[in-house]
Amino acid sequence: MLYFQQNARTYGEAIALLSGSKAYSYSTLIGQAENIAGILLENQADLHQSPVAYMVEPGFAYVSAQWGIWLAGGIAVPVALAHPLDSIKYILQDTGAKTFICSASFTSLLSDFCREAGVRLIVWEDKPESRQVSLPEVPIDRGAMILYTSGTTSLPKGVLSTHHGIESQIKSLVEAWKYTTNDHTLCVLPLHHIHGIINVISATLYVGGKVEFLPQFSPEEIFTRFKQGALNVFMAVPTIYFKLIAYLESLTESERKELKTCMQAFRLMISGSAALPVSVMEKWEILSGQRLLERYGMTEIGMAISNPYEGERRAGHVGMPLPNVQVRLVDEENGVVEGQPGEIQIKGPTVFKEYWGKEKATQEAFTEDGWFKTGDVAELADGYYRILGRNSTDIIKSGGYKLSALEIEEVLRTHPSVEDCSVVGLPDEEWGEIVAAVVVLKSDISSDALNTFMRSKMPAYRVPRKYLFLTELPRNAMGKVTKNDLKVLFT
Repeated sequence: MLYFQQNARTYGEAIALLSGSKAYSYSTLIGQAENIAGILLENQADLHQSPVAYMVEPGFAYVSAQWGIWLAGGIAVPVALAHPLDSIKYILQDTGAKTFICSASFTSLLSDFCREAGVRLIVWEDKPESRQVSLPEVPIDRGAMILYTSGTTSLPKGVLSTHHGIESQIKSLVEAWKYTTNDHTLCVLPLHHIHGIINVISATLYVGGKVEFLPQFSPEEIFTRFKQGALNVFMAVPTIYFKLIAYLESLTESERKELKTCMQAFRLMISGSAALPVSVMEKWEILSGQRLLERYGMTEIGMAISNPYEGERRAGHVGMPLPNVQVRLVDEENGVVEGQPGEIQIKGPTVFKEYWGKEKATQEAFTEDGWFKTGDVAELADGYYRILGRNSTDIIKSGGYKLSALEIEEVLRTHPSVEDCSVVGLPDEEWGEIVAAVVVLKSDISSDALNTFMRSKMPAYRVPRKYLFLTELPRNAMGKVTKNDLKVLFT
């Protein structure tokens, strides 16, 4: 019996989900999941790792669809609600999924394509009651979920994780972040990424806690939920904290004090999925009384490194290896380094199994001795890892120096006229690459004045040589700036 099935029976009538003004118990959740499994199986005994795509609203429908796919022996393939049809087609064609569960609101988008492609479309609101069927025994080493990478440098790759890998990720987080049955968390994250699926939903339900859903992002609604006093855990990405800070700063002093009192009672607040600017961490601590716990992870590895639940949460750092996760830094020749920056490599049971249908890409992603090559560069000091950036986008090689775009961004953000920024490397015949900055301003300032400021803060070889001003930075669904989109603006 899979872990979530066993746990759901253990917690029985306790509330698992609060969704659409309704409360759903663990018994109701697993019952609906078994119904979905029966619908998927029809006359089969086992889906035998057949991928099943699903595009349903966050909440009861989402979790029971996911669990139902797993109970039937299938591989769950969550699809982003905002995906255009071409992106959905790519996922269905790449996985070979022949079954698609969707909310009724997406039928007009999907029905013609699914009919032409021979894909069985199950509309959540119109699904039949299944007859009682015998569910298959699903080994834990089977494939469980395919999540797609962002595809910033190539077509998105499907990351296949097993049931064992997912449960290993959950157990590691439960141990490190001290989840308990009393946890009540609010899900505001998209559910085609590991942050919302594993950290928010799966780990909370693993221990018998409650997950509450917010259908659409709204700072006002988030703070309304905070004031109700039931929530005690909150996880978000830096851009969400940035927007919450802006909302808090628009309130009166008495309103801010009331909300700070509510937030101080939280057990834990976490930031992840993109680098947390130190300025955002410091502002949030002043306004909320909470020092955010920053961590590091990615689709292929789950969470790997984290600031401590108890102990110093060091600004600008992602912390230490999580339980059962091995971490090392290596140079360009794959030699282990100490006392200098290197690429992060990860090993352990939390690491994914393979890129779906891409044997060569899978082999290239691992060393011969089984370490996953993240492509992220970090340094280690006093036991804490600090991310310097990605090899491909955040490490700028200029005049023989390796420069961290993230470090330069932190300095730029300290200027009072700068609201946000992103630093990229541009090809240059003489220097290899030159530093360029894209800046969102709070108030007018010239590039010359910004340049003077930057030269007073860091060596000249790190200072941007080009500036571009935008009203906002392009970002993906998890709030990461899409730097390749910025580079073309300088050409």
